[in-house]
Amino acid sequence: MKSTRKGLRDGELYKDNYGRIACSACEITLKKESDPDEVFSIRTCPDCGERWKELR
Repeated sequence: MKSTRKGLRDGELYKDNYGRIACSACEITLKKESDPDEVFSIRTCPDCGERWKELR
């Protein structure tokens, strides 16, 4: 699982006009899963199922 920063650099992700992170392949905004005990949250594409870590 890559980080969102690496996904943005590699072109797998992009930011839309409102600053939301979206999947480049599906062009759908990523959903966020948060665990209060972790330092990071998981971003998931609802269409293709790809997952990325995002530091808080």
